[in-house]
Amino acid sequence: LWTEVCNTTFALSAMHDAGYEIYMVADASGGTSQAAHDYSMQRMIQAGVVPVTWQQVLLEWQRDWKNRDTYDAVMELVKEHSGAYGMGVDYAYTMVHKAPERVEHGPTLAPVAAPI
Repeated sequence: LWTEVCNTTFALSAMHDAGYEIYMVADASGGTSQAAHDYSMQRMIQAGVVPVTWQQVLLEWQRDWKNRDTYDAVMELVKEHSGAYGMGVDYAYTMVHKAPERVEHGPTLAPVAAPI
């Protein structure tokens, strides 16, 4: 989806014509250039659109970690696609909960003293 075409037109129309409150997932679309995306997002924000990220949406849908029926699927998405947050989840699983590591690491190198 092009932010400056599809998303902006839809968002402004839905707000104006039907009175919808719009939350735009800003990192799930792009523009013909970074500037086009950025200025389109700014235009929508000025009109009242609330910008969010895909991760915010995912975690809001999860709502509560006691929702076990979706917990594992959400954690898999987070570990694979959420950068530092996913790394933190991996760390907690392996260091706190003693789960096996997801990836196999190469050999550990011995320390090398710095020249004096």
